[in-house]
Amino acid sequence: MQERRLNDMHTPLPKFAPTPRTKVAYVINQYPKVSHSFIRREIQALEEHDIAISRYAIRGWVDKTLVDPADREEQSRTIYILQQPILKLAVALLSAVVQNPRSFLAATGRAFSAMRRSKGRRLVHLAYLVEAAVIADWALKAGVEHIHAHFGTNSAEVAMLAHELTGLPYSFTVHGPEEFDRPVELGLPEKVKAASFVCAISSYGRSQLWRWLPYREWSKIKLVHCGLDAQFLAIAPTPATSKNRLVCIGRLCEQKGQLLLVDAVGRLASEGSDVEVVLAGDGEMRADIEKRIAKLNLADRISITGWIDSDRIIREIKQARALVLPSFAEGIPVVLMEAMALERPVISTYVAGIPELVKDRVSGWLTPAGDVNALTEAIKECLEASDDVLAMMGGNARQAALKDHNIATECEKLANLFQSSARRTRATID
Repeated sequence: MQERRLNDMHTPLPKFAPTPRTKVAYVINQYPKVSHSFIRREIQALEEHDIAISRYAIRGWVDKTLVDPADREEQSRTIYILQQPILKLAVALLSAVVQNPRSFLAATGRAFSAMRRSKGRRLVHLAYLVEAAVIADWALKAGVEHIHAHFGTNSAEVAMLAHELTGLPYSFTVHGPEEFDRPVELGLPEKVKAASFVCAISSYGRSQLWRWLPYREWSKIKLVHCGLDAQFLAIAPTPATSKNRLVCIGRLCEQKGQLLLVDAVGRLASEGSDVEVVLAGDGEMRADIEKRIAKLNLADRISITGWIDSDRIIREIKQARALVLPSFAEGIPVVLMEAMALERPVISTYVAGIPELVKDRVSGWLTPAGDVNALTEAIKECLEASDDVLAMMGGNARQAALKDHNIATECEKLANLFQSSARRTRATID
C-alpha cells in the first residue's frame, strides 16, 4: 500500500540515493521564531549527525521580531507554504487528487474528522489539507524519507495529512502546555496512532500523552529533551556582576506570570529591599505590565528590554544574581537551562517538567504557581543568600543542565530514530 502511494503521488518518483544521509522534512507552524531557538539548535545539531533537513513552515517569512542573526539565516533557508502563489497551492492539491484519489480521500477523511472535533474555525482544517498537499509534493521531489513536526497542534496535523497523502512516515514533538489543555480537540490520540513515534520533552509531558493512549501505544512516546548546543555550554561561567539584580526572560504573556513578579517586587520595595528586575522579552501583555509598573512606582526597579538576541541574553544572565520565571504553565523552559548552564540559580514554579530540572534549594527555588507570597519570599531568600550558597547552587544548576540537556546527546537519540525510520522507508521503496 505504502509503495503504491509513494509511486503514484509523484511521477516519476526519484529513487532514494544509496547514501547513509537521511533526509527529513521539518514542518513547523512559524519558523524561525524568537521563542523557538531550541528548534534551530535541534536542526543544526541533527545536520551535524548527517541528517539532511528540509525546513517547511506555514508562516514566518516576514517576521520582523527576529533579532538574532542565526534566526535570520534560518529564515533564508526555510520554504514557506503561504508565501506560494494561490495557483501553485491549487495545482498541488489537484495533483494529489489525480495522482492518488484513494490516499486523498483518506486524508480528506482525517481533515473532516478534525473539523468535527474543532470548537473554533472548522474550515481551517481544509486549509491544512491544502498545505499538506504542498508539503507532500515538496517532500517527494526532495527525496524526503521522514516528516517531523514540532508541537502537537496544527503543524502535527499538516504532517499527518502529508503522511496520509504520501505514505512517508511521520513523527512530532509535544512540548505543552497547549497540547495538554485540549488533547481531544487536537486529536492527539489519532495523531499518535498514525505516527511512527512521538517525542516528549519531559517525563511529565510523556505522562500526559500516556493519559490519552492505550497502554499498547505507550512505547511510541520517546523522551528527547530540548538542549543547549556546544557553543553555549562552552561559555565560561562567571560570578554575577550585580548583588541585587534578577532577570526574567520570556514572552510577556499571562502564562509566564510576570504580573506576579511585578507585585512581588512592589512588596519587596515597600519593605526597603534593594531589588532590580530586567524583563527581557516582549509580547501581548507588555502594555498591561507597564501600567502595573507605573501604578506601583517601580519604573526605577523594573525595566523591559523587548526581544533581544542570544548574545544579549547571555550578558543579561551573567549580570544577574538569578533568573526568575514564575510560570503558570510550561513544558520545560529552555531559558532555565541557559541560566543554569551559566551557574545561575533559578526561581520558578512547581509546574509541568520544571521540577525535573530544578531542585528546590539545591539548584534554585521552586514555589507554587500563582502564589505571590511564596514568590516574594523566594526572591528575598535569594537576595539574602551568601556568595558561597549561591555559588554552590549555581554549580548544582550547571551539573543538572549539562546532565540531561546537552543538545548533542539528545539529538543523537533523535537522529537514531530518524535513521531507523528512513531504513524502513528505503526497504519499502526498494
